[in-house]
Amino acid sequence: MKFFIDTANLAHIKEAQDLGILDGVTTNPSLMAKEGIKGTENIINHYKTICEIVPNGDISAEVLSTDFASIVEEGKKLAAIHKNIIVKVPMIKDGIKAIKWFTDNGIKTNCTLVFSAGQAILAAKAGATYVSPFIGRIDDSGWEGTQLIGQIANIYSLQGFTTEILAASIRNANHIIQCAELGADVCTCPLDAILALLKHPLTDIGLAKFLEDAKKM
Repeated sequence: MKFFIDTANLAHIKEAQDLGILDGVTTNPSLMAKEGIKGTENIINHYKTICEIVPNGDISAEVLSTDFASIVEEGKKLAAIHKNIIVKVPMIKDGIKAIKWFTDNGIKTNCTLVFSAGQAILAAKAGATYVSPFIGRIDDSGWEGTQLIGQIANIYSLQGFTTEILAASIRNANHIIQCAELGADVCTCPLDAILALLKHPLTDIGLAKFLEDAKKM
């Protein structure tokens, strides 16, 4: 399973990259706004910087348009920023049409805001490179978000779809483990969720014991 970091914070991206386990980055308008990145030129330059930090990873850049023609035009501009840019397109009717156009024209895509297996099927049929089910937001609505990962993985396996399942809206380390068990190809999450995978009380106790014994040598 690939690890993407879900942020526009350059310090967090650098830290994840330094761990040696980072495979890519996902962003969205909310994450850009959180970092104070505003204006077309500033956003483009920010994407360029992210691509420089993670030169061998896929970087999802989200369109802001909602009609077919505008999504295509905006997506072409985003794809031109760097060869590793993946155009992130919302799960709407014109979004599916645009994903098919991008697929036919050699531009990779990430279909975002997916909340059902039916939506995931449409994204795969259109040729999306990635499909992003939002498991945390499903949890917030009272359902078990990780169940959707397993359902999509089963359907894709049975039908031979090549679209990769990118588990999004991950809130904690347990989400990451569950997604790995259920067949997600990628998880994207904040840095703290990745770092939480390092933690176990028995590791801390064991290390403390080793260090204490080492003083006696």
